[in-house]
Amino acid sequence: MSYMERRLEDRLDSRRLVDGAESVLCVALRYHPLAGEPSVEGDLWPYVARYARGLDYHHVMKGQLDRLAERIETVYPGAPLRSYVDTGPILERELAEMAGMGAVGKNTNLLHPEGGSWLLLGELFLTLDLDTDPAVSDLCGSCTQCLEACPTGALPEPYRLDSRRCISYWTIEHRGAIPMDTRSILGRWVFGCDICQEVCPFNESPAQADHPEMRLPPERDKIDLVSLLLISREDYVAAFRGSPMKRAKQLGLQRNAAIAMGNSRNSQYLPALDAALHSHQQILRSHAAWAIGQIGGLQATDSLERRISEEEDASVLSELRLALATCRESELSKPPND
Repeated sequence: MSYMERRLEDRLDSRRLVDGAESVLCVALRYHPLAGEPSVEGDLWPYVARYARGLDYHHVMKGQLDRLAERIETVYPGAPLRSYVDTGPILERELAEMAGMGAVGKNTNLLHPEGGSWLLLGELFLTLDLDTDPAVSDLCGSCTQCLEACPTGALPEPYRLDSRRCISYWTIEHRGAIPMDTRSILGRWVFGCDICQEVCPFNESPAQADHPEMRLPPERDKIDLVSLLLISREDYVAAFRGSPMKRAKQLGLQRNAAIAMGNSRNSQYLPALDAALHSHQQILRSHAAWAIGQIGGLQATDSLERRISEEEDASVLSELRLALATCRESELSKPPND
């Protein structure tokens, strides 16, 4: 995430962003649990971070911040202000902590004593001199449930996140091929990860949130791993319009779907993965090959052998051969039939 290095001075001194800024008004939108929201089912949506299932939170929060700004301008006409929703060089979590909205937890998320950590942050930079709110002291105490629950070891110690092992980083931010030794640690997650929040005691029974636009819409609920893996450009644009999942791009989501299929070890995905072996996208072909190798079996072996005879890209050929070797090794390691 090299973009974090850009405009470093602005990140460290927020007054550089708005001339004459005296204060920052921080807000949070609680996106889970949503009132009346049914539980999601299937092989895809349970493995999409909760904030990303509905409308893009940038749109939701920006509209509400604009209405708040209008109210402030009515009372203080001419006072310059500027709104941000994860859209500028701002250390939002640290600003929210200083504003008394919570304390940073050991999983590096902002933690509120009543609302938990299911929070999305936004800010209004003001030229008004406001009184500050008292800071919230440490909430985690001796609890280490989030560190222990992280399946990839991305939380090696309290308050430190190693993005090189973070499922959210690899499934959302990373572009291109995912290293082979990283694919297995992603499990079945397709976009983001909620594990460290799900185990947090402060998230056991937070007050319900009333933001129906954050729910999974019915037309998107119909998409499963197979349809995501093989989705056309036209269908992708229509299905993910207004979705935060677009940040991973179409190819990124298809790549992630292939990895989730491979980690499931479920042979029902082999026909779809075989179809993906004929994609015009080299990255999709290579990740489909890996997934087929992880599932294994005679059908997988046959699929890989046929594609090896047709593939011209050297990097994909390498993946195909490695996957075929994995299949053959797994067959040899099976106990003989009685």
